[in-house]
Amino acid sequence: MAYILRRLAFYAFAGWVAVTLNFFIPRAMPGNAVEAIMAKFPSLQPSAYHALEAMLGVGHPGSIWHQYWSYLYDISHLNFGISLSEFPAKVSTLLGETLPWTLVLVGTATVIAFVLGTGLGIIAGWRHGGWFDRSLPGLMFFQAIPYFFLALVLIDLLALQVHVFPTGQGYGEGQIPGWNWDFIRSAVDHSILPAFTIVITSMAGWMLQMRNVMITTIGEDYVVAAQAKGLSSRRVVFTYAARNALLPQLQGFGLALGFVVTGAIVMEIVFSYPGIGQLLLTAVTSDDYPLMQAIFLLITVAVLLANLLVDLAMVAFDPRVRTRGAF
Repeated sequence: MAYILRRLAFYAFAGWVAVTLNFFIPRAMPGNAVEAIMAKFPSLQPSAYHALEAMLGVGHPGSIWHQYWSYLYDISHLNFGISLSEFPAKVSTLLGETLPWTLVLVGTATVIAFVLGTGLGIIAGWRHGGWFDRSLPGLMFFQAIPYFFLALVLIDLLALQVHVFPTGQGYGEGQIPGWNWDFIRSAVDHSILPAFTIVITSMAGWMLQMRNVMITTIGEDYVVAAQAKGLSSRRVVFTYAARNALLPQLQGFGLALGFVVTGAIVMEIVFSYPGIGQLLLTAVTSDDYPLMQAIFLLITVAVLLANLLVDLAMVAFDPRVRTRGAF
Protein backbone atom coordinates (compact mmCIF):
# COMPACT_ATOMS: atom_id res chain seq x y z
CA MET A 1 0.00 0.00 0.00
CA ALA A 2 2.85 2.39 0.82
CA TYR A 3 4.35 1.78 -2.62
CA ILE A 4 1.03 2.51 -4.35
CA LEU A 5 0.52 5.71 -2.35
CA ARG A 6 4.01 6.94 -3.27
CA ARG A 7 3.36 6.23 -6.95
CA LEU A 8 -0.01 8.01 -6.79
CA ALA A 9 1.66 11.04 -5.22
CA PHE A 10 4.37 11.01 -7.91
CA TYR A 11 1.88 10.83 -10.78
CA ALA A 12 -0.30 13.52 -9.24
CA PHE A 13 2.73 15.83 -9.01
CA ALA A 14 3.84 14.95 -12.56
CA GLY A 15 0.32 15.68 -13.83
CA TRP A 16 0.29 19.07 -12.11
CA VAL A 17 3.70 19.94 -13.64
CA ALA A 18 2.46 18.91 -17.10
CA VAL A 19 -0.69 21.00 -16.75
CA THR A 20 1.34 24.02 -15.59
CA LEU A 21 3.80 23.76 -18.46
CA ASN A 22 0.94 23.26 -20.88
CA PHE A 23 -0.48 26.58 -19.67
CA PHE A 24 2.68 28.70 -19.61
CA ILE A 25 4.58 27.52 -22.71
CA PRO A 26 2.03 28.73 -25.31
CA ARG A 27 1.82 32.08 -23.52
CA ALA A 28 5.61 32.44 -23.75
CA MET A 29 5.47 32.07 -27.53
CA PRO A 30 5.20 35.14 -29.77
CA GLY A 31 1.66 36.06 -30.74
CA ASN A 32 -1.50 34.55 -29.27
CA ALA A 33 -4.71 32.80 -30.24
CA VAL A 34 -6.58 36.07 -30.75
CA GLU A 35 -4.06 37.30 -33.32
CA ALA A 36 -4.32 33.94 -35.11
CA ILE A 37 -8.11 34.32 -35.38
CA MET A 38 -7.80 37.93 -36.55
CA ALA A 39 -5.37 36.79 -39.25
CA LYS A 40 -7.73 34.03 -40.39
CA PHE A 41 -10.73 36.35 -40.53
CA PRO A 42 -9.50 39.71 -41.89
CA SER A 43 -13.07 40.97 -42.11
CA LEU A 44 -13.30 41.16 -38.31
CA GLN A 45 -13.34 44.66 -36.88
CA PRO A 46 -10.60 45.75 -34.43
CA SER A 47 -13.28 46.02 -31.76
CA ALA A 48 -13.65 42.23 -31.90
CA TYR A 49 -10.13 41.83 -30.48
CA HIS A 50 -11.16 42.34 -26.84
CA ALA A 51 -14.26 40.21 -27.26
CA LEU A 52 -12.10 37.34 -28.52
CA GLU A 53 -9.69 37.84 -25.62
CA ALA A 54 -12.54 37.44 -23.16
CA MET A 55 -13.91 34.40 -24.97
CA LEU A 56 -10.55 32.61 -25.20
CA GLY A 57 -9.29 33.65 -21.78
CA VAL A 58 -6.11 35.41 -22.90
CA GLY A 59 -4.81 38.92 -22.61
CA HIS A 60 -5.43 41.08 -19.55
CA PRO A 61 -1.81 41.88 -18.62
CA GLY A 62 -1.00 41.42 -14.96
CA SER A 63 -3.63 38.72 -14.44
CA ILE A 64 -1.62 35.68 -15.52
CA TRP A 65 -2.32 33.89 -12.24
CA HIS A 66 -6.02 34.59 -12.61
CA GLN A 67 -5.83 32.99 -16.06
CA TYR A 68 -3.92 30.06 -14.58
CA TRP A 69 -6.54 29.32 -11.94
CA SER A 70 -9.28 29.76 -14.51
CA TYR A 71 -7.43 27.32 -16.77
CA LEU A 72 -7.24 24.73 -13.97
CA TYR A 73 -10.95 25.18 -13.28
CA ASP A 74 -11.83 24.83 -16.96
CA ILE A 75 -9.81 21.68 -17.61
CA SER A 76 -11.18 20.09 -14.44
CA HIS A 77 -14.59 20.50 -16.12
CA LEU A 78 -13.21 19.28 -19.50
CA ASN A 79 -13.54 22.76 -20.98
CA PHE A 80 -10.54 23.20 -23.29
CA GLY A 81 -11.73 26.31 -25.06
CA ILE A 82 -12.65 27.07 -28.66
CA SER A 83 -10.85 25.57 -31.67
CA LEU A 84 -9.31 28.10 -34.04
CA SER A 85 -9.15 25.78 -37.04
CA GLU A 86 -12.79 24.70 -36.62
CA PHE A 87 -14.07 27.95 -35.12
CA PRO A 88 -16.48 28.17 -33.29
CA ALA A 89 -16.46 24.44 -32.44
CA LYS A 90 -15.40 23.48 -28.93
CA VAL A 91 -12.13 21.59 -28.51
CA SER A 92 -13.84 19.03 -26.25
CA THR A 93 -16.33 18.32 -29.04
CA LEU A 94 -13.57 17.69 -31.57
CA LEU A 95 -11.73 15.41 -29.15
CA GLY A 96 -14.93 13.50 -28.44
CA GLU A 97 -15.47 12.95 -32.16
CA THR A 98 -11.95 11.76 -33.01
CA LEU A 99 -10.63 10.06 -29.86
CA PRO A 100 -12.85 6.94 -30.10
CA TRP A 101 -11.58 6.27 -33.63
CA THR A 102 -7.96 6.29 -32.50
CA LEU A 103 -8.59 4.33 -29.31
CA VAL A 104 -10.45 1.58 -31.14
CA LEU A 105 -8.03 1.30 -34.06
CA VAL A 106 -4.59 1.96 -32.56
CA GLY A 107 -5.50 0.60 -29.12
CA THR A 108 -6.81 -2.69 -30.48
CA ALA A 109 -3.88 -3.05 -32.89
CA THR A 110 -1.37 -2.33 -30.11
CA VAL A 111 -2.92 -4.95 -27.80
CA ILE A 112 -3.00 -7.55 -30.59
CA ALA A 113 0.63 -6.84 -31.53
CA PHE A 114 1.70 -7.09 -27.87
CA VAL A 115 -0.14 -10.36 -27.22
CA LEU A 116 1.05 -12.02 -30.44
CA GLY A 117 4.62 -10.71 -30.12
CA THR A 118 4.89 -11.70 -26.46
CA GLY A 119 3.47 -15.17 -27.09
CA LEU A 120 5.79 -15.80 -30.03
CA GLY A 121 8.71 -14.39 -28.04
CA ILE A 122 8.04 -16.90 -25.25
CA ILE A 123 8.14 -19.75 -27.76
CA ALA A 124 11.28 -18.46 -29.49
CA GLY A 125 13.08 -17.85 -26.19
CA TRP A 126 12.18 -21.20 -24.65
CA ARG A 127 13.27 -23.07 -27.77
CA HIS A 128 16.09 -20.74 -28.74
CA GLY A 129 18.26 -22.07 -31.50
CA GLY A 130 15.33 -23.88 -33.09
CA TRP A 131 13.87 -23.22 -36.52
CA PHE A 132 11.36 -20.70 -35.23
CA ASP A 133 14.03 -18.76 -33.37
CA ARG A 134 16.21 -18.70 -36.49
CA SER A 135 13.32 -17.24 -38.50
CA LEU A 136 13.23 -14.12 -36.28
CA PRO A 137 15.51 -12.03 -38.58
CA GLY A 138 12.94 -12.50 -41.34
CA LEU A 139 10.19 -11.16 -39.07
CA MET A 140 12.39 -8.23 -38.03
CA PHE A 141 12.37 -7.18 -41.69
CA PHE A 142 8.80 -5.95 -41.26
CA GLN A 143 9.72 -3.89 -38.22
CA ALA A 144 12.52 -2.22 -40.20
CA ILE A 145 10.07 -1.13 -42.88
CA PRO A 146 8.54 2.32 -42.22
CA TYR A 147 4.89 1.63 -41.50
CA PHE A 148 3.70 4.38 -43.84
CA PHE A 149 5.64 2.74 -46.70
CA LEU A 150 4.13 -0.65 -45.89
CA ALA A 151 0.72 1.05 -45.74
CA LEU A 152 1.20 2.44 -49.25
CA VAL A 153 2.25 -1.01 -50.54
CA LEU A 154 -0.77 -2.67 -48.94
CA ILE A 155 -3.12 -0.03 -50.33
CA ASP A 156 -1.74 -0.62 -53.82
CA LEU A 157 -1.90 -4.41 -53.57
CA LEU A 158 -5.04 -5.07 -51.55
CA ALA A 159 -7.14 -1.97 -52.26
CA LEU A 160 -6.30 -0.71 -55.73
CA GLN A 161 -5.38 -3.91 -57.54
CA VAL A 162 -7.26 -6.71 -55.75
CA HIS A 163 -10.07 -4.50 -54.32
CA VAL A 164 -10.28 -6.51 -51.10
CA PHE A 165 -10.22 -3.52 -48.73
CA PRO A 166 -11.15 0.17 -49.03
CA THR A 167 -8.37 2.64 -49.78
CA GLY A 168 -9.02 4.85 -46.77
CA GLN A 169 -11.44 6.89 -44.64
CA GLY A 170 -13.04 5.66 -41.44
CA TYR A 171 -16.28 4.45 -43.03
CA GLY A 172 -17.96 4.29 -46.40
CA GLU A 173 -19.57 7.17 -48.21
CA GLY A 174 -23.21 7.68 -47.40
CA GLN A 175 -22.91 6.01 -44.01
CA ILE A 176 -24.21 7.90 -40.98
CA PRO A 177 -22.20 7.28 -37.79
CA GLY A 178 -24.28 5.44 -35.21
CA TRP A 179 -24.80 2.16 -33.42
CA ASN A 180 -26.24 0.30 -36.37
CA TRP A 181 -24.92 -2.79 -38.09
CA ASP A 182 -24.29 -1.19 -41.51
CA PHE A 183 -22.10 1.55 -40.04
CA ILE A 184 -20.21 -0.81 -37.70
CA ARG A 185 -19.51 -3.23 -40.53
CA SER A 186 -18.29 -0.39 -42.73
CA ALA A 187 -16.05 1.00 -39.95
CA VAL A 188 -14.54 -2.43 -39.26
CA ASP A 189 -13.95 -2.99 -42.97
CA HIS A 190 -12.11 0.34 -43.26
CA SER A 191 -10.01 -0.32 -40.14
CA ILE A 192 -8.64 -3.76 -41.04
CA LEU A 193 -5.89 -2.55 -43.38
CA PRO A 194 -4.49 0.21 -41.11
CA ALA A 195 -4.72 -2.11 -38.09
CA PHE A 196 -2.87 -4.84 -39.95
CA THR A 197 -0.18 -2.32 -40.86
CA ILE A 198 0.35 -1.40 -37.21
CA VAL A 199 0.36 -5.04 -36.03
CA ILE A 200 2.78 -6.34 -38.63
CA THR A 201 5.29 -3.52 -38.10
CA SER A 202 5.30 -3.62 -34.29
CA MET A 203 4.79 -7.29 -33.44
CA ALA A 204 8.40 -8.26 -34.18
CA GLY A 205 9.73 -5.73 -31.68
CA TRP A 206 7.65 -7.21 -28.85
CA MET A 207 8.72 -10.68 -29.93
CA LEU A 208 12.44 -9.85 -29.96
CA GLN A 209 12.33 -8.18 -26.55
CA MET A 210 10.43 -11.06 -24.95
CA ARG A 211 12.68 -13.64 -26.59
CA ASN A 212 15.85 -12.00 -25.25
CA VAL A 213 14.49 -11.72 -21.69
CA MET A 214 13.24 -15.32 -21.82
CA ILE A 215 16.70 -16.58 -22.77
CA THR A 216 18.16 -14.78 -19.75
CA THR A 217 15.39 -15.96 -17.43
CA ILE A 218 15.55 -19.67 -18.28
CA GLY A 219 19.14 -19.70 -17.08
CA GLU A 220 18.15 -18.57 -13.58
CA ASP A 221 18.51 -21.01 -10.69
CA TYR A 222 14.79 -21.14 -9.86
CA VAL A 223 13.95 -22.22 -13.44
CA VAL A 224 16.67 -24.87 -13.43
CA ALA A 225 15.41 -26.09 -10.05
CA ALA A 226 11.85 -26.31 -11.38
CA GLN A 227 13.06 -28.41 -14.29
CA ALA A 228 15.07 -30.64 -11.93
CA LYS A 229 11.91 -31.30 -9.89
CA GLY A 230 10.36 -32.86 -12.97
CA LEU A 231 7.65 -30.24 -13.44
CA SER A 232 5.94 -30.17 -16.83
CA SER A 233 7.45 -27.93 -19.49
CA ARG A 234 4.20 -25.96 -19.70
CA ARG A 235 4.30 -25.15 -15.99
CA VAL A 236 7.98 -24.26 -16.05
CA VAL A 237 7.54 -21.99 -19.07
CA PHE A 238 4.48 -20.05 -17.93
CA THR A 239 4.68 -20.19 -14.11
CA TYR A 240 8.42 -19.73 -13.61
CA ALA A 241 10.07 -18.36 -16.75
CA ALA A 242 7.47 -16.34 -18.67
CA ARG A 243 5.92 -14.72 -15.60
CA ASN A 244 9.23 -13.17 -14.58
CA ALA A 245 10.32 -12.39 -18.12
CA LEU A 246 7.04 -10.53 -18.63
CA LEU A 247 7.88 -7.79 -16.11
CA PRO A 248 10.12 -5.64 -18.40
CA GLN A 249 7.64 -6.26 -21.21
CA LEU A 250 4.80 -4.79 -19.15
CA GLN A 251 6.72 -1.56 -18.61
CA GLY A 252 7.18 -1.09 -22.35
CA PHE A 253 3.54 -1.98 -22.93
CA GLY A 254 2.50 0.74 -20.50
CA LEU A 255 4.35 3.37 -22.52
CA ALA A 256 2.88 2.00 -25.74
CA LEU A 257 -0.64 2.24 -24.32
CA GLY A 258 0.02 5.78 -23.14
CA PHE A 259 0.94 6.88 -26.63
CA VAL A 260 -2.06 5.17 -28.22
CA VAL A 261 -4.02 8.43 -27.96
CA THR A 262 -1.54 10.17 -30.26
CA GLY A 263 -2.52 7.77 -32.98
CA ALA A 264 -0.21 6.74 -35.76
CA ILE A 265 -0.08 10.17 -37.35
CA VAL A 266 1.47 9.22 -40.69
CA MET A 267 -0.73 6.13 -40.92
CA GLU A 268 -3.84 8.22 -40.35
CA ILE A 269 -2.68 10.63 -43.04
CA VAL A 270 -2.06 7.79 -45.51
CA PHE A 271 -5.46 6.21 -44.86
CA SER A 272 -7.27 9.56 -44.28
CA TYR A 273 -8.42 8.08 -40.99
CA PRO A 274 -10.41 10.47 -38.74
CA GLY A 275 -8.33 10.03 -35.58
CA ILE A 276 -6.36 12.13 -33.09
CA GLY A 277 -3.22 12.01 -35.24
CA GLN A 278 -5.04 13.65 -38.12
CA LEU A 279 -6.54 16.20 -35.74
CA LEU A 280 -3.11 17.01 -34.27
CA LEU A 281 -1.73 17.62 -37.75
CA THR A 282 -4.61 20.00 -38.46
CA ALA A 283 -3.99 21.84 -35.18
CA VAL A 284 -0.26 22.27 -35.84
CA THR A 285 -0.63 23.42 -39.44
CA SER A 286 -3.43 25.83 -38.46
CA ASP A 287 -1.72 27.28 -35.34
CA ASP A 288 -4.68 26.07 -33.33
CA TYR A 289 -3.18 26.59 -29.86
CA PRO A 290 -6.20 25.54 -27.75
CA LEU A 291 -6.53 22.30 -29.71
CA MET A 292 -2.79 21.60 -29.49
CA GLN A 293 -2.82 22.26 -25.76
CA ALA A 294 -5.72 19.88 -25.24
CA ILE A 295 -4.14 17.10 -27.31
CA PHE A 296 -0.75 17.44 -25.59
CA LEU A 297 -2.49 17.39 -22.20
CA LEU A 298 -4.46 14.33 -23.26
CA ILE A 299 -1.24 12.57 -24.28
CA THR A 300 0.40 13.41 -20.95
CA VAL A 301 -2.54 12.19 -18.89
CA ALA A 302 -2.77 9.00 -20.96
CA VAL A 303 0.93 8.22 -20.45
CA LEU A 304 0.68 8.85 -16.70
CA LEU A 305 -2.45 6.70 -16.34
CA ALA A 306 -0.92 3.89 -18.41
CA ASN A 307 2.23 3.88 -16.27
CA LEU A 308 0.11 3.91 -13.12
CA LEU A 309 -1.73 0.83 -14.36
CA VAL A 310 1.62 -0.83 -15.09
CA ASP A 311 2.80 -0.05 -11.56
CA LEU A 312 -0.35 -1.67 -10.18
CA ALA A 313 0.21 -4.68 -12.42
CA MET A 314 3.82 -4.91 -11.21
CA VAL A 315 2.56 -5.10 -7.64
CA ALA A 316 0.38 -8.05 -8.61
CA PHE A 317 3.05 -9.86 -10.66
CA ASP A 318 6.19 -9.12 -8.65
CA PRO A 319 6.14 -9.68 -4.85
CA ARG A 320 9.49 -7.88 -4.59
CA VAL A 321 7.71 -4.60 -5.38
CA ARG A 322 5.37 -5.10 -2.43
CA THR A 323 8.38 -5.90 -0.24
CA ARG A 324 10.18 -2.72 -1.30
CA GLY A 325 7.01 -0.73 -0.67
CA ALA A 326 6.91 -1.91 2.92
CA PHE A 327 10.06 -0.04 3.87
